[in-house]
Amino acid sequence: MDLGLKDKVAIVTGSSRGLGLASAKSLAAEGCRVCLCARGEAGLREAEKAVSDAAGDGAGVLAVTADVSRPEGVQHVIDRTTATFGGIDILVNNVGFAAGGGLLETTDAEWTEAIDQTLFPSIRASRVAVPHMQRRGGGAIVIIASIFGREAGGRMTYNAGKAAEISLAKSLAKQLAASNIRVNSVSPGSILFEGGSWWRRQQADPIAIAEFVKRELPFGRFGRPEEVGDVVAFLCSPRASWISGASVPVDGCQSRSLI
Repeated sequence: MDLGLKDKVAIVTGSSRGLGLASAKSLAAEGCRVCLCARGEAGLREAEKAVSDAAGDGAGVLAVTADVSRPEGVQHVIDRTTATFGGIDILVNNVGFAAGGGLLETTDAEWTEAIDQTLFPSIRASRVAVPHMQRRGGGAIVIIASIFGREAGGRMTYNAGKAAEISLAKSLAKQLAASNIRVNSVSPGSILFEGGSWWRRQQADPIAIAEFVKRELPFGRFGRPEEVGDVVAFLCSPRASWISGASVPVDGCQSRSLI
């Protein structure tokens, strides 16, 4: 299926690995010109090659080293993208951070760090990107949330931050419909990739993780990043033209929520 994304300009934050990289590769494979960004230079260069390979042509791939948890980092990514590609059609907000533990031991500083590195990058990047989309007559924003933004689970700070991102996506969808900008969130379940949190837990305690998989994951395996990336590409495309304000679980039926 041709998703109709050829020559669209996409920014994917946090895209040096995992779900961000998978989303960037899926968009590039559909013909998008893609801006990758991350804080680590070495990982970003490896991602740039992977996305260029997925595109079949590296000319449409831009890699920008930036910290999008800071306003100046967001602005730098937007400025480089528009200077290179002439505009923005798609924004995928993919950054997240968990800190602390329970109520009594989690400090204000840990709460602030978690929100600053999860919710605020989505707010800031959307705020700066939307005027560029409006000038082009529309666009699409996808926020990578989590099933633990839809129901209880995970660390308290992560749970709250991802729930806020889902709420943000719904609010933005209502606000931006008149500008022909669709906004959705994607809520992955437990996804395994090298270097990710589930991979590290599996390396540390393979028996416990095998028990978790048997108990919690109905298909008997973890999800793969590309299974999320392909859903992101679809939601960004004209094929999803009547989907906005949705929170789409990509979890192999892991979650318990009815909606």
